Amino acid sequence: MVVTSAAPAPLDPFAGAKPLRLVAVTHGAPSAANREAIMRLVDGVASARPELEVAISFVDASDGDLASALVGGGATAPVIVPLVLSAGFHVRTGLSLGLERLGAEVVLADALGPDDRIVEVLARRLARAGLDDDAVVVLAAAGSNDPRAVRECFETARRLGHRLGRAVTVGFIAAAIPRLPDAIEMIREVHPGARIAIAPYLLAPGAFTDAAVAAGAELVAEPLLLPREAAAPELVELVLDRYHAASASASAERRVAAEL
Repeated sequence: MVVTSAAPAPLDPFAGAKPLRLVAVTHGAPSAANREAIMRLVDGVASARPELEVAISFVDASDGDLASALVGGGATAPVIVPLVLSAGFHVRTGLSLGLERLGAEVVLADALGPDDRIVEVLARRLARAGLDDDAVVVLAAAGSNDPRAVRECFETARRLGHRLGRAVTVGFIAAAIPRLPDAIEMIREVHPGARIAIAPYLLAPGAFTDAAVAAGAELVAEPLLLPREAAAPELVELVLDRYHAASASASAERRVAAEL
């Protein structure tokens, strides 16, 4: 007699997993539209993995101690995924150094960008705004004093240009050059009469998106997250990938430390 048994159930990678804390780094109090758009992403992540504990913190970048504003309210230290597109000063310095003071159990994931999934959403936003074949595209980024974050914005522009099949210029709203109005002025001098399309490299509506709209381009796409619609599945997947990668890296480091 042959006895068969059911195949073992696949292991759930989230079983016993650390909580996921999403952190929206704001510049001042977030607007209602900004908060609602970010919550759309939180809802998408929580719906994709209902067994995972998901929370959100809105942290003002001007806060002198970002880390202390993040951690607490749970027995298990979380994996923190910063909802920022480029890891500038507030992530690489403010959060990283602050979390070191709070203990090694708190894990900080990488920023969301650069990533081709973000580029895909940017391309869809431009298409929905009415991008045509003749328009000159400008990636409008928030800007940073961290040169690595600036380079990441140029890398995103390169990827978007590859996706669209045309060159993409970068213009920064603050803290880096070329500033967005200067980039637009340069394009008008080089390409008189050309229509300019802005792709906001911004996560959600706010003061920076308002600045992009006011920059004088003929076409301005919407930011990556919107208050009136569900977050793009690519962005949900991206957040969970950053969570997975940070969790796996921290586990590997703990195993190595235990073997020493």
